[in-house]
Amino acid sequence: MLHWYVFQSKPRKEPLLCEQLQLNNIDTFFPCIHVRPVNPRARKIKPYFPGYVFGRLDLEHAGRSVLDWIPGVVGIVNLGGEPATISDHLINTLRKHVETINASNRNLSKSFQTGDLVAIHEGAFAGYEAIFDARLPGRDRVEVLLKMIQGSQIRVELPVEQITLRKSSSE
Repeated sequence: MLHWYVFQSKPRKEPLLCEQLQLNNIDTFFPCIHVRPVNPRARKIKPYFPGYVFGRLDLEHAGRSVLDWIPGVVGIVNLGGEPATISDHLINTLRKHVETINASNRNLSKSFQTGDLVAIHEGAFAGYEAIFDARLPGRDRVEVLLKMIQGSQIRVELPVEQITLRKSSSE
């Protein structure tokens, strides 16, 4: 009977493990999120569960000992000495959740550009205007330059949900 299992991979070998599982005709799910790293050479896609890959197979038919020798694998995650199964419902929920995160990350990068005027509508700085500076890598937080008295500015880190794009007075 087909079930989803969690495979632990060797450090940073999740793509290799996915490839090896697929070569063995095992369906895989390797949830990743898109990030905007500070270093432009850094990876722009990061595992949502670093070190783990989901695989769907009939464990009784495939044989557990064969799976322990797949390149990149440390082993199958066990609970009480038995391989832990994951429901189809949970896998589908995870897929939707990761899709939502990735869609919001794409929308955020389109919504705000460095130098945009934004309004802060929640939190301690609600009611202030700021200048969008940067999206912080791998998180739902942004950095803005808060306008202060006599034109001075301070850097503030906020959850992205607390700001909205503000039209300039020339538009």
